[in-house]
Amino acid sequence: MKVLVACEYSGKVREAFRQLGHDAMSCDLLPADDGSEHHYQGDVRDILYDGWDILIGHPPCTYLSNAGARHLYPKGILNRERLQQGMEAKEFFMLLYNAPIKHICIENPIPSKVYELPPYTQIIQPYEYGHSTSKRTCLWLKNLPPLTPTNIVDKTTTTKIPGNWFNKGGKDRWKQRSETFQGIADAMATQWGQII
Repeated sequence: MKVLVACEYSGKVREAFRQLGHDAMSCDLLPADDGSEHHYQGDVRDILYDGWDILIGHPPCTYLSNAGARHLYPKGILNRERLQQGMEAKEFFMLLYNAPIKHICIENPIPSKVYELPPYTQIIQPYEYGHSTSKRTCLWLKNLPPLTPTNIVDKTTTTKIPGNWFNKGGKDRWKQRSETFQGIADAMATQWGQII
């Protein structure tokens, strides 16, 4: 199966599929963290139409996330530049969501209602896949079943404590916060790799 993992530099989802024998490639504007030859550094539009069986997309969420919605109206005044950036982010999200690929999963946090994204299919949590933490993540699925939890563990409420995954990294914090948890990557590969 040909798998495209869009907007992924960590290689976690790519490698989960590759370990099961699939022809998987990641793509991002950033280089692959693991230096893999199975990574296209560039615009996903360059390879989006190359006959993929499944697309797993992680489009940037900075402007679409409900958590960032407060920046739209600082001091009660509409930030038009931020709104425009959000509309451009929605356009890219919809490009992936409407790609001519039969099986699609788009992953993002809870979106702001302002941008009127399509309804998401399910919400998953890292603690359902073996990671003792909370991070609500939405999945928009096309021709894929919802993920089934694989290893439910006790969740912590320590996302605000300095030194954990949520706060590590200083200026690279955004990179660490955007990485897919390994248990979720493995679930995608094992559950969806078998049915397609």
